[in-house]
Amino acid sequence: MNIVGKKLEDLGFEFISVNSKIYKHPQFVCVDKKNIRYFVLVKAISYPEHPEQYDEIWMQTFVYHAEKHQAKVLYAGVGLANAKDFSKPLEKETNFVVNFKEFLKIN
Repeated sequence: MNIVGKKLEDLGFEFISVNSKIYKHPQFVCVDKKNIRYFVLVKAISYPEHPEQYDEIWMQTFVYHAEKHQAKVLYAGVGLANAKDFSKPLEKETNFVVNFKEFLKIN
């Protein structure tokens, strides 16, 4: 969430709402410089899954919700891997690698 929030700030988005509860979406409701509202969905993906792939049916739920609120949807898939050995699971107190390139515009 911190990585995505920082990227949104760097791009000039202004936050309306932030939701950091697990499994609650969207995590960010924000507006851009043109005052267009965005729902930003953040999903952590463990290696070897690809962070830019998402469930189409899951995403359509949010697209429908966003349309009702005159908002656009951005998806931020954040890939995470154990820094010492990608084949090992992530654990607390161990270093990790982050794979986050850019937002995917959904609608």
